[in-house]
Amino acid sequence: MATGHKRITILDIARQTGLSKSTVSRALGGDGDVSADAQERVTAAAKRLNYTPSVVARSLRSQRSHALGLIIPDIANPFFPEVVRGAQDVADARGYTVVLANSDWQVARERRYLDFARRYHLDGLIINPVAIPAAELRRVGCPIVVIGSHAAYEGFDRVASNTRGSIATAIDNLIARGHRRIALAAGPQGTPAAELRVRAFRDALAAHGLPASDAPIAHADFSREGGAEVAQRLFAARPRPTAVVCGNDLIALGALGACRDAGVRVPEDLSLIGIDNIEASATTYPPLTTVGKDKRRLGQRAAELLIDRIEGKLPPDPIRETLATTLIERSSVAPPRSARRNR
Repeated sequence: MATGHKRITILDIARQTGLSKSTVSRALGGDGDVSADAQERVTAAAKRLNYTPSVVARSLRSQRSHALGLIIPDIANPFFPEVVRGAQDVADARGYTVVLANSDWQVARERRYLDFARRYHLDGLIINPVAIPAAELRRVGCPIVVIGSHAAYEGFDRVASNTRGSIATAIDNLIARGHRRIALAAGPQGTPAAELRVRAFRDALAAHGLPASDAPIAHADFSREGGAEVAQRLFAARPRPTAVVCGNDLIALGALGACRDAGVRVPEDLSLIGIDNIEASATTYPPLTTVGKDKRRLGQRAAELLIDRIEGKLPPDPIRETLATTLIERSSVAPPRSARRNR
């Protein structure tokens, strides 16, 4: 009899029925090349033993697993659970299962998860890469959708929120309020996400005729702790910036806490603007001005593109989609003191 500790295999069913493993395999696979009596005996034994087919073995036979990998860099960041929910909604509706992995901003983990995707024959993969080389992604051997717009991954289907546009929107808003000494709190140095923000920041300043070389840029993790660290460094800058564009809302929230601890008033002494519009950005004090991204839609489109690619519904050339962002004006931005004095 089967126990809860032993995985039932085709061999167990063969022993129960007195049939060969190949006959049992054909009966379980629904090939039809077995007698009615053998099919009935195998079906009854499988039910009696509570047999569960091996998905891996079935995928090897059919070349399809109906499983999709989803690799994100930080499950603790409130941005990514919404992306995951969007991807899962689409996958469930179309008959696929999502296997979730958190790289924790570590390329070594990304490599391990890519190896998993290869060995377990996942049908496709969605990845928000930390810094894995594109050549390593290509070796996975299945369709891949990259979340993000970094040029290093231009050979893949890509879907991204308009981070470049988000930075430009933030700069436009600050300059319209009178700010000229604007700093950037980017993400971890050397990551595609941070590099994109730095380029967008410099381009946006240049578009307004401001010297990008003079603007302070600080790197730290996309976290509250990273934001607090960045804020403390910027407090020491001379001249001190009057506004900070933060690479995401977590950095902004961490910076806001550091300002409170240091007696720096937001927005009277320093304006802060974030990116993402996570839920906490609306409930902090003061409520955070931010550039909102449609996080769930990002996950939905990534999954839709991937499944369409798997099922042969897309043209051969890579697809690139960019989702719009929206400025959410709250209370963490005000004109600098110099502008207020000149009114």
